[in-house]
Amino acid sequence: MKTRPFKQVDVFTDQPYFGNPLAVVLDGSGLDDEAMQRFARWTNLSETTFVLPTVDSAADYRVRIFTPGGELPFAGHPTLGSCHAWLQAGGTPKRLDFIVQECQVGLVNIRREGERLAFAAPPLQRSAPSPAVLAQVAAALGLKAPQIQAAQLLDNGPVWLGLLLDSADTVLQLQPDHAALKKHGLKVGVVGAHPAQAAPVLIARANREARAFSGSTHPSPAEAAAADFEVRGFAAPIGIEEDPVTGSLNASVAQWLIAEGHAPERYVAAQGTCLGRAGRVYLTRETDAQGSTQATSTGSGQVWVGGQSVTCIDGTVTL
Repeated sequence: MKTRPFKQVDVFTDQPYFGNPLAVVLDGSGLDDEAMQRFARWTNLSETTFVLPTVDSAADYRVRIFTPGGELPFAGHPTLGSCHAWLQAGGTPKRLDFIVQECQVGLVNIRREGERLAFAAPPLQRSAPSPAVLAQVAAALGLKAPQIQAAQLLDNGPVWLGLLLDSADTVLQLQPDHAALKKHGLKVGVVGAHPAQAAPVLIARANREARAFSGSTHPSPAEAAAADFEVRGFAAPIGIEEDPVTGSLNASVAQWLIAEGHAPERYVAAQGTCLGRAGRVYLTRETDAQGSTQATSTGSGQVWVGGQSVTCIDGTVTL
């Protein structure tokens, strides 16, 4: 065991303790899989990352991402949080335009957007779920068929069953049977649109409720930033009943919804409201001068997933 630099950061928020926490071990060299997994179980956060030397010379740093239940090939909030921690610790990118992270899914480009960082959503594979699976999940969520407007299996490394519901209110009112979801073995992401005119009022109310729940006297982050969609992520199969804010889910949902015309090419998603959080995820799909929407790693049609991060704990860990 040795002393290693360590940070705990809050992701998808500009104010501590309103986003999704992430533990970052800034020097994971020499740790085997068992040691990493043990520490991830001990932190008991949705994800813990370990920064390592690169294998691909094009990358600036490499990360391995662990939940309490296992390793992930890619995840969004660990990507932004690890990059924030690496930069804050003195990391210097090789390129001016992107920071390049290496993980099991491959190379992920990250760019600065003012005070936010944004990652390029990995390529998405999607398909229609079977009617039987959809019915089972709907029952576990307490949903009736008319409340589900569209459904897709979304795979950008992690696999989610994405459900577009009839409203943000339906999303916020869900009380899932997490044991049933775990039995089915699927992570489920639900999304619903806020009414355009009512969104500012709804979000202000949600933020007030989040502050009351947490006992905070400070204004909630993104208080004035009305959200277009409400998102919730249920991940009982990997040991997390509900994730506060989920970058990989928001990435795949944006790719799906924008491609199918269910969402504009730029929108803001709220997540974590029911957990007393106030996460904000900024989604953008870019097109080239000719209007092409063909997705590439950095070019036309690329979906970018952005959010702010703040450091809450800065020190060392013996590991």
